[in-house]
Amino acid sequence: MKSTNYNLLKNALDASSLRQRVISGNLSNLNTPGYKVNKVEFEKHLKEAGEGAALRKTDDRHFGAGNIGEVQGTVEKRQSTAYNENGNNVDVDLEMTEMAANELYYSTLISLLNSKYSKINSAINK
Repeated sequence: MKSTNYNLLKNALDASSLRQRVISGNLSNLNTPGYKVNKVEFEKHLKEAGEGAALRKTDDRHFGAGNIGEVQGTVEKRQSTAYNENGNNVDVDLEMTEMAANELYYSTLISLLNSKYSKINSAINK
């Protein structure tokens, strides 16, 4: 089962798992002087892959045929948060919000993957 949809779901789950580890790392460095917050970029890369598609899109809500199944999450430094007096830029409220959003995102992806497997199982058992 090596479809683009399957690869996209797998890579999105991998990015969500990585995001959870990165957020945990950020929170564990709350009081580390000079620590700079990391973030995981996946959705930005996915959007870029969709925009670079070779096929013509008939609607802006449609994905193109680019390499969206090959998109991976990357860890980057977050520049948009203010620095504390010790040079650290961990914002606990923002990190906890990101963690809650990531948990919902992960649960949604798991539901989509379970649905995909359920359809395959149904087709096999008919």
